[in-house]
Amino acid sequence: MCEFGQQTADSGQRPLRRGVSAFAVCCLLSAVLSCKREQRTLNPPISAYARATAGALNNPYEGNAYAISQGQKLFEQYNCAGCHLHGGGGIGPALMDDEWIYGSSPAQVYASIAEGRPNGMPSFGKRIPAEQVWQLVSYVRSLDNLEPTAAVSPRSDEMEAKR
Repeated sequence: MCEFGQQTADSGQRPLRRGVSAFAVCCLLSAVLSCKREQRTLNPPISAYARATAGALNNPYEGNAYAISQGQKLFEQYNCAGCHLHGGGGIGPALMDDEWIYGSSPAQVYASIAEGRPNGMPSFGKRIPAEQVWQLVSYVRSLDNLEPTAAVSPRSDEMEAKR
């Protein structure tokens, strides 16, 4: 036992241990608070102006592999395959051939999806957001290899267009 006023052997090390512990806690706390999650912009922002002036705009997702894959998912979710049979044509026209009835430019494909076409193609402009229409445009154009070759086609090899 120590008497009043006497120090034990390890009592001199306590302030040192407290200082090291406080320093370690401060370092850990500053490291945790300074970490930030990486911010990625996968979808470039599209204004509401895009829908109104689709004929004058180029596809903001052109050549974007992520947008093409999203368009493929939307193609299935909106049951486009029900008429177009994964691009090979059925009730609706084929999307893998050289003949596009209303044109194959991004603006023309956008107009076909958003405004519809006579004799079968319904208008989806009020039901699908502009960003998703542009993603569908990217996917539909990729079916006929109209997207830049840097973007990987989401189609499987057996669905390749025959030229």
